[in-house]
Order: sequence, then C-alpha cells, then structure tokens
Amino acid sequence: MGASSRAVLVTGGAGYIGSHAAKALARAGYYVVVFDNLVAGHRAAVKYGELVEGDIADVAAVRGALRRHAISAVMHFAAFLDVGESVRDPVRYYRNNVVGALGVLEAMVAESVPYFVLSSTCATYGEPVETPMSETHPQRPINSYGETKLAIERALPHFERAHGLHSVALRYFNAAGADPDGEIGEDHAPEIHLIPRALEAAGGGPGLQVFGDDYPTPDGTCLRDYVHVSDLADAHVRALEEMIATGRSAAYNLGTGRPHSVKDVITTVEKVTGRRVPWTLAARRPGDPAVLCAAAQKARTELRWQPRYADLDTIVRTAWDWHRAHPRGYGDK
Repeated sequence: MGASSRAVLVTGGAGYIGSHAAKALARAGYYVVVFDNLVAGHRAAVKYGELVEGDIADVAAVRGALRRHAISAVMHFAAFLDVGESVRDPVRYYRNNVVGALGVLEAMVAESVPYFVLSSTCATYGEPVETPMSETHPQRPINSYGETKLAIERALPHFERAHGLHSVALRYFNAAGADPDGEIGEDHAPEIHLIPRALEAAGGGPGLQVFGDDYPTPDGTCLRDYVHVSDLADAHVRALEEMIATGRSAAYNLGTGRPHSVKDVITTVEKVTGRRVPWTLAARRPGDPAVLCAAAQKARTELRWQPRYADLDTIVRTAWDWHRAHPRGYGDK
C-alpha cells in the first residue's frame, strides 16, 4: 500500500478482537475505518479510527464506506461467535456469518478492493485427530459456528480465481486478555469465555461452572490454548502486510502451543486477584474436545509473529486490570 492507500475497513471493529486490531493498525500507521452495527460491539471501544454504523448485510452501505474512504483492504471480524447459540439457532449464524460475509466480499469486488483478512477459528477443525493441530489438520466442524467460518474460508479461493481478491484466514485458538494499556477490553453480553467469567466469580459475581472433570488430561478438565488479544491484533497487521508484499493468500493458526486446563485458569485467577473463585462441577458439554492446542510455526516463520504476552499470568492480569477498571464493561448494554 502506498501512502495514499493505507486505509483499512475493520468490520466488527467495535467488538473485542476487532477493536484491538483497529488499535494495532492505527499504531502501524494505517487509516482505520470501523464498520459496525453495534449489536454486539460498543461505541466506546472505537478509540482508533472513524466509526461508520452499518450492517454487513447491506451491500450498498459497505460499498459506500469502501468508496468514500478509498479503502484498500478489509479486516473482517463481524461474526457471531457463541458456539452453544450456533447449535440452538443455526439460521442466525448462517445469515450473519455466511450471507453477511459474502456481502462484504461482493462489495469489495464491486469497489476493486483487493485484500481481505478473515477472522477465522480453530472451530473449523472440529474434533482433533492430532494435537497440536497444524493448518493441514482436517477441517470437519461439529457446530454451525465452525461451519459458517469454514464456508467463507472455502469461498475465498473462488473469489481469488474469479476476481483476483487476495485473502488470509487467521484461525484463532482461545482469544483472551485485554489491552495492556487498559484502553479496551472484553465485554460480551452475556459473557461466554472462561477467563472473564472466572474473574466475575472472583469479584463476587455468579459462581463459575466447570463442565466436566473426567477428561483424559492431567487434572481431568479441558485443555485450551489461550492467546492474548493484542498478539492476535499484531498477527492481523503482519498478515496484511505479508499478503500485500507477496500477493500470496494463506491460512495461519494463531496460538501459543502451550495449553492450560480449566483448573489452571482458576488457580491463576485466584493468584492474580488474591480472591477465591467459587465454582461448581457440571456435566460435560456436548462437543467439547479434551484438548485444543495450536501448531503455529507457520505464522512464526512466514509472518515473523511471536506472541509477546504468552504466559497465562500475564493474560489473566491484563484481563483483571480491565475488569477492575470497568466493572460494568463499557456500560452501554
């Protein structure tokens, strides 16, 4: 991108990961435009870049934003992400995560925007057949969240062949933590992620439920690969710049390769907060694999990406700092 074309549209940029990516882009010298309907995102999270309120299903609105701001690349975060909800209400997920994303791609083609970075997920892999999981692991999702993300991944090569649209799919493992500067953080309603729920429990909120303690893991609880949200944001900028430099489309896993159990998280939250985390044991949730762990060597090699906040203590501490400073989140829901 030349100096006159360093403009990036961040769909879903008022959400958790999107807002951190917007900050990383701005810090890297890009002009950022956030496109968000604020259904799940927060106006107060848009601290970097201009906010354009709109829905990704409105192709004309997306085209207008691309044209008005001379956008040269899109980072796409505007997706629903609750696995359980995706099982209960698949039509909502297909309508937003597939139809909405196709609308963004349609708008990009119409406005000749050539670069697309997709916020994807390890849920596209489904049940692990091996761990850690590399990018060549079979993709057999077991819920409509993973299926909808995979549908867009599979569409991207067709858009490249037909329209020359280059793309990168970034498959996250468990996004966690908050901006180390304390400007932005995680605020979902309802909250579905383990670390903020454990922090809520430590702070006097509802007790935590642990879903199963009889998995084939060292302490019987699920193992997950937690990757700091600011490290994810950094990977997005690196992926965009690598794609522009090489013209190569690709997919990358993003994780630390060091999984932690549910009980590890509880212990770490208690250590960081100095408070007890009350929890009760519940039945396993259907479709919860015992272990999810990333093989992320490809991102480290090709993107020169190295997680800066890789240890669980740091991840939890940044989340706790945000939680203490913003006990009601952004306070707008």
